[in-house]
Amino acid sequence: MSTDSDTTTDADARQQLIDLAAEFYDQFAEGDVPRMQIPTRTKSNIEYDEDKHVWVYGDRTSTRSAKTVSGAQKLLKATYTIDFLAEQLDQDRSSTLRELYYLSESWDLDEAQFSSQDESNSLIEDLEIVSAVKREDFHMRPEESGATIMGPLEIREQTRRGEREIHCQEDVGEGGYQIPNNPDTIEFLANDAEFVLCVETGGMRDRLVENGFDEEYDAIVVHLKGQPARATRRITKRLHDGLDLPVTVFTDGDPWSYRIYGSVAYGSIKSAHLSEYLATPQAQYIGIQPEDIVEYDLPTDPLGDSDVNALESELDDPRFQTDYWEEQIELQLDIGKKSEQQSLASYGLDFVTETYLPERLDEMGVL
Repeated sequence: MSTDSDTTTDADARQQLIDLAAEFYDQFAEGDVPRMQIPTRTKSNIEYDEDKHVWVYGDRTSTRSAKTVSGAQKLLKATYTIDFLAEQLDQDRSSTLRELYYLSESWDLDEAQFSSQDESNSLIEDLEIVSAVKREDFHMRPEESGATIMGPLEIREQTRRGEREIHCQEDVGEGGYQIPNNPDTIEFLANDAEFVLCVETGGMRDRLVENGFDEEYDAIVVHLKGQPARATRRITKRLHDGLDLPVTVFTDGDPWSYRIYGSVAYGSIKSAHLSEYLATPQAQYIGIQPEDIVEYDLPTDPLGDSDVNALESELDDPRFQTDYWEEQIELQLDIGKKSEQQSLASYGLDFVTETYLPERLDEMGVL
């Protein structure tokens, strides 16, 4: 996968795709059954790299082979998709994952058309893995995530209409700067930031901006919009690696929000092939803790059965097998409660920016 110092050009991405298609042709010409081998994308083939602190694929592989009708159809669909992507790159166009699914209905062979968007999404992931080129470099994008950043950061953005320079406080509205599908097109020009604060919910993000938290504490506020999109995780990693900024993640106090933190810090099972590109293992959790629920007597909801099962699962998750997380999860199971970020408003609208976050950031050594 490309990194900040090794950017994949359109020509590189196109050539990787053409080379992949050429492998199918060479296999056929040599009398071999065309095939494509990829890591098995199941939970049992995901390993936690203790050195890199991210999820990675294990050694098990699956083979898409034309020996079976099903395998032949998958390779046929891969070939048609490669042809489409190569043409898209040649024309400097882009498309969404949803558009690819519908576009396949115009292909001349019924067998090449996708039966569902899950099938086309999965094929794009296959092509990412076997070509070692990420989908953003194929000019494939998801439906708009709308995630934003707000803070003392000046950037240069590459757009279809040329370059433009933007200050992510002075040149944007209250909504902030919208993160593009491929954050690698952004160049960091200057910043006065002290740290990055990733925020799960839109309501809390708006509270921080309205209260001027980003200005008072020189924070870059990244709105995660729930489970963060790839672009959001990528720009967060770039802010840490490129600007040497501490990253903190502020979420609700429930097991699903802990997994949001985990995806920012350690990567996700679904995108294990991109963990080193997307994950920020140094990110620190600053969200609502079970001990906060007790200490501040926050408004709560009872844990449901699915919450309990998720918490018990996290006790066996390598990402959460630390003294801190085991203590917090055991406490939450004991009190049987969960709480949202906005519950801090029970102490007033300014409590989160004047008391809670400053105290937590100070304890963590960020301020």
